[in-house]
Amino acid sequence: MVQARILFAAAEAAPLAKVGGMADVVGSLPVVLRKLGQDVRIIMPLYGFLWDKFGQEPGQYPRSKDPIWSKQVMGQVADIYESVLPGTDVPLYLVSHYCFAPHRIYYGEDEFWRFTFFANAVAEFAWTYYPWKPNIIHCHDWHTGMIPAWMHQAPDIGTVFTIHNLAYQGPWRWQLERMTWLPWYFSAHNTMAAGILYADQVNTVSPTYAMEIRTPLHGEGLQDLLAWKGERLRGILNGIDTDRFDPRTDPDLEANFSIDDLSGRAANKATLQAKLGLIVNPDTFLMGMVARLVEQKGIDLLIQALDRFLAYSDAQFVLLGGSGETHYEGRIREMAERHPGKMAYQKGYQPKLAQLIYGGADAFLMPSRFEPCGISQMIAMRYGCVPIVRRTGGLVDTVSHHIPSKGIGTGYCFDRYEALDFYTCLARAWEAFQHKETWQALQKRGMASDFSWHRSALEYLRMYELILNLPLLPEKPPEPPNSPSSSPPKLKKPISSQPRSKGIPKLQQRHEE
Repeated sequence: MVQARILFAAAEAAPLAKVGGMADVVGSLPVVLRKLGQDVRIIMPLYGFLWDKFGQEPGQYPRSKDPIWSKQVMGQVADIYESVLPGTDVPLYLVSHYCFAPHRIYYGEDEFWRFTFFANAVAEFAWTYYPWKPNIIHCHDWHTGMIPAWMHQAPDIGTVFTIHNLAYQGPWRWQLERMTWLPWYFSAHNTMAAGILYADQVNTVSPTYAMEIRTPLHGEGLQDLLAWKGERLRGILNGIDTDRFDPRTDPDLEANFSIDDLSGRAANKATLQAKLGLIVNPDTFLMGMVARLVEQKGIDLLIQALDRFLAYSDAQFVLLGGSGETHYEGRIREMAERHPGKMAYQKGYQPKLAQLIYGGADAFLMPSRFEPCGISQMIAMRYGCVPIVRRTGGLVDTVSHHIPSKGIGTGYCFDRYEALDFYTCLARAWEAFQHKETWQALQKRGMASDFSWHRSALEYLRMYELILNLPLLPEKPPEPPNSPSSSPPKLKKPISSQPRSKGIPKLQQRHEE
């Protein structure tokens, strides 16, 4: 077993900057990979809201006083500071420029320019920062899609490109030509396509999504390119940080609980109901949802089915809605006004309230139109909150349909993206909730599911091995982190700093495959 130097490049990393599931992946996977003996580091933009967190006062997150690297990028000066991901030993590089000064991650007229600038800075940093040079740059979504294109002919740096959401594809070629330089062999029409075309290995965040995006229905116009990628495209299921998301120790819950003693959930439910102005009743079927208000998350289905379901049942519903489309927010607010005491809506992502929803709601709704993986359903199951999901993407890989007669399944699933199917699924779950013993057994099956990063991290190591052609996996695979007999793997030797040979140039190699 040898040690690789892996640089994660992404627009988000939990707990510092989070909008979607990408942040959870980038904030959790490097921690596990380091425990498996790899030298993994993260690079991300230094957003305006991070300047206060990374101050020099006692108790603040540490940050190097002066930049460790500074260089002209796209006609501008980019500075990089060094820090550490909070609560871990993962080194963190922060790209500083005035375009990241606003207190936001996405949106704005300069979104394409600022992330193209970020990707260019990462490439220049990897080429010229000699104290530490990566063997692999692990790129995430369109924001970093140009990195594999620029690294395509580099003999000593391989690339992995992870697709978190194919629907967002970044700037088109004509826009890139006005912002930055393109290599002579560049033939992609946008940055998402560039990442897929030029990366050594490509993966999505669930096996089912990896198959879906090869079809016209989910391929977003890139299905032919993805099909051409062949065996170099795979699906690796996301995991969750089981230490952070643990109902036994979660400080954001009113009462902690475990799979052996679920009594604490009643206190969480009562607190959630009282906090949001719902009628406090332990026997009421309480549904929760934490999602952005966008079409992908099935908000159309929610609006069509939920209004009638709340009118004809005693169920309650709480929605914590992040950023999204304003017309959805208006419809949601109108619905909440029609059902006082039965429905509550909270705008903006509130981490503490999200945890209380996971730990207090009886069911968790994810009627997604498409879902590359989904993190929320895994967290919900770990907290005994039964998921109600549509069979798509990672929801297929993580939630199995409850069959009471056989005592199997971890949630409720429906197939078609139709309001009637969703309504029927809600009604079945509501009826099942009346039978407390079988419902509790359903909760415990979900809580017993293993969604830790351990298994997925080994799959990522296998993918890195294909690029480096070197053994990265330990001779004896370590046991999951919760096992008392597990211990960190021993390293035999680091990877040589000498450039690796990729044989014939990649462009020529593709024509000969």
